[in-house]
Amino acid sequence: MTLPAAFTSSLQGIPGYDATSFREVHESGVQVTSLRYNPAKPVPVSAEAIPVPWCSQGYYLPQRPSFTLDPLFHAGTYYVQEASSMFLEAVLRQTADLSHPLLALDLCAAPGGKSTLLQSVLGSNSLLVSNEVIQTRVPVLKENLIKWGLPQTVVTHNDPRDFSRVPGLFDVLVVDAPCSGSGLFRRDPAAISEWTPGLVQLCSARQQRILADSWSCLKEDGLLIYSTCSYSREENEALLDWLAATFPVASCRLEVPAEWNITEVQSESGQWGYRFWPHRLQCEGFFIAAFRKQETATTPVLKSKTVALPTKREVAVAAPWLRHAAAMNWIWQGRQLAAVPARWWETIRLLQQQLQVRYAGVEVGTLVRDELLPDHPLALSVELRPDLPAVDLSREEALQYLRKQELSLATNGRGWTLARYAGYNLGWMKLLGNRINNYYPKEWRILK
Repeated sequence: MTLPAAFTSSLQGIPGYDATSFREVHESGVQVTSLRYNPAKPVPVSAEAIPVPWCSQGYYLPQRPSFTLDPLFHAGTYYVQEASSMFLEAVLRQTADLSHPLLALDLCAAPGGKSTLLQSVLGSNSLLVSNEVIQTRVPVLKENLIKWGLPQTVVTHNDPRDFSRVPGLFDVLVVDAPCSGSGLFRRDPAAISEWTPGLVQLCSARQQRILADSWSCLKEDGLLIYSTCSYSREENEALLDWLAATFPVASCRLEVPAEWNITEVQSESGQWGYRFWPHRLQCEGFFIAAFRKQETATTPVLKSKTVALPTKREVAVAAPWLRHAAAMNWIWQGRQLAAVPARWWETIRLLQQQLQVRYAGVEVGTLVRDELLPDHPLALSVELRPDLPAVDLSREEALQYLRKQELSLATNGRGWTLARYAGYNLGWMKLLGNRINNYYPKEWRILK
């Protein structure tokens, strides 16, 4: 692996950078595998796994297994994520008051790693809005959040400037900004040929626009967390200087144990940031910083708008499928009946009025006459009643199901039934006596 001379030259003088060690780790071919478990769907941790010190559910694996062929991956019991990105948990725990319900926005969210982490750390009383501006990336974001199984979620498809329609709404704004990607060279060597100083300048300008366009949606004293997977000063320390010069912010300094080998840096104007170097710890390149907004923000107003809502009779058909139906309000998402946390009902209505909401809460199902045809998100949701009919599958049977193949099972049941593996739901099947209909989503099926 040959790194561009212009790239390595640009890193000279940055704290933590060592030219020889940096080159050696990139030439070594070593790949680091890490994942983060879902605390809402606990499974035993592998005896060989080593904890990621800054993330309560993060672990390193000694080798990379085939996650695609693990039914527990499809059940949403864990998410494969770069260890350095998991530092977001440490930032939140030191800067946000997690004892209170919070409204958070993950502005550049796909494929969903930071969003699933945010959900787990913020807790069940908070609400997360996961946004993705690129339309083709919205489905994978939605899929990963559905697998994670928590209902306190809204998925939107909007440009950052659209969030100016809801000024002063969010307690936390996470901007994992699109960047030049140099921090991932070791994982994706093909990205090396795409790197140029011009790309860095282009990304820096884009990052400034994203922050400027979304700034107004953050509350006074709200928390802004900015991160990239780039090593370049222009996208990191220089960007912090631009932010501090453009908006009234207070930089947050974190307590980071020395043994973690994370490099604390300061920009020219004194803003704090944290760099992750792959020759200093087990991870890929990453940068993160946090700020407190020091500016009065206006409060969004819910406009009067007539919205078609499910009738009491329709709700009565769907409610028995949920654990905590009394804590939910009901909405239509297209033809699907969805349940959303009642405490966030007004906020979700506001978001529906002002933004392009692609998904909210948990889609429960479609009503045909007085019968509910359950949707796949319901099967994976922690809100699903635990006493519904289910069939436990072997690993091979589970993989057949996930490939959307025909199943032959020794069961006398009939009707809607959960396909389950190791105690966790994979989706729905319908038992019809002499045959089984496999309702796993076609677009999600394993092709391998």
